[in-house]
Amino acid sequence: MRKIPRPAEGEYAPHAIMYIGLIPDDGAVLKHMKANAKATKERILEMSPGALTARYAEGKWTVKEIVAHLSDDERIYAYRALRFARNDRTELPGFEEKDYARYSGANDRSIQDLLKEFAAVRQATISLFEGLPEESFLRRGIANGSPMSVRAAAYHIAGHELHHRNIIETRYAGL
Repeated sequence: MRKIPRPAEGEYAPHAIMYIGLIPDDGAVLKHMKANAKATKERILEMSPGALTARYAEGKWTVKEIVAHLSDDERIYAYRALRFARNDRTELPGFEEKDYARYSGANDRSIQDLLKEFAAVRQATISLFEGLPEESFLRRGIANGSPMSVRAAAYHIAGHELHHRNIIETRYAGL
């Protein structure tokens, strides 16, 4: 798989380091995406059906909602990466993740269906990044009022998944 160097400070919003920092600085972000998606699926399939729709606290998402959120967020960041890779200078808006989760209908879907969708989104994301010209990874745009390079979007996607898997492992394991 292609190597994509970690983005430098200034290529992403300051808060994004919480995701980007979870990915090893070895350039193998696409390899990590592939391996992490497999590990996330395996971890979720180990959970009881009741744990998949439980909330560890009031107002928190269920595991099914988290899986839908991972797909939604990844689609949006891959779209942003595509726009910036193609040198589109249009400033892109943010999105309200809580509304996306609320209206996802995730809890009415099977976990197999949600994971199948997530796998399809991940494969499309990896294909997108594999097919981009090398010079496009340093291109930047503005999304949600902050700068973002194409490679920062890739690292965000990979780290965002790990962030949520860590939440699943620490907050939902005993449910």
